[in-house]
Amino acid sequence: MQFIQWSTAVNLRRNTLGVSMILLVVWLFSLTEASAASCESLRSLALENSTITLAESVGAGEFVWPGNGGNERQRALLKQLPPFCRVAATLKPSSDSDIKIEVWMPTSGWNGKFMGVGNGGFSGAIPYYAMAQALQRGYATSSTDTGHASAGDDASWALGHPEKQIDFGYRAVHEMTVKAKSIIGAFNSTAPRLSYWNGCSSGGKQGLKEAQSFPDDYNGIIAGAPANYWTHVTGYIVSLGQVVRKDAASEIPQSKYSLIHDAVLNQCDLQDKVKDGLLEDPRQCKSILQSSNVNQETLQPA
Repeated sequence: MQFIQWSTAVNLRRNTLGVSMILLVVWLFSLTEASAASCESLRSLALENSTITLAESVGAGEFVWPGNGGNERQRALLKQLPPFCRVAATLKPSSDSDIKIEVWMPTSGWNGKFMGVGNGGFSGAIPYYAMAQALQRGYATSSTDTGHASAGDDASWALGHPEKQIDFGYRAVHEMTVKAKSIIGAFNSTAPRLSYWNGCSSGGKQGLKEAQSFPDDYNGIIAGAPANYWTHVTGYIVSLGQVVRKDAASEIPQSKYSLIHDAVLNQCDLQDKVKDGLLEDPRQCKSILQSSNVNQETLQPA
């Protein structure tokens, strides 16, 4: 009798353990389902001076560049992306602000880190290719159009809009960074353990401005070829434009660019004692027109 009671007790414990394991599996499965659905739930996330306009799960290789943009190589990278949660938002820190941002977060395999990526030129579009590169490496990533829609060489949006100038100068990137970290934290139930900035040209300038004004935004900054003295850089570009486009006689047609290029290398390539098609210090290369076959006549349109 005692043996039967002990055996029954063992069986009951086994059954209880089996039921517990089943319940645990069901619970873990429900957590997975909840995590997958949490991307769409971010649409209702409340952030200061912000409106989330999109929150969607994107399957592996399913993201399509809006407007069918990007070149063939860039679109090929998009086909290699893992599944991710895509969030878009509009930020309005001022009455004239209209800053668009996107935040992409891996649905699995997140490395626990955040990478903000920069723009080029006058930065009127979100750089999806740079975001795709970060996402592919396991980062949660974000970027911004810096508060306006334009081509990279168009600054007409700035006329009469001082608040948009501030957004472009520094505010858009900082606001994007703060909001992106909040979105990432809400999606993953934990904030990024490390944050990095990666940008070149205008993106390099943005990185330096972050370091200068908001040093707590990023743990590390890659500021490649920074256009960091923006007023001087753009003023210099305008001065060059005035020289070569002053009138029809001063304009150098594109068909003549290779002629100038070859003349410069022929005269100055060996100044650094190495013939490699590169100039160590372009400032030392002078008087091309006087010492080569390039002259005012040869630079005229054919």
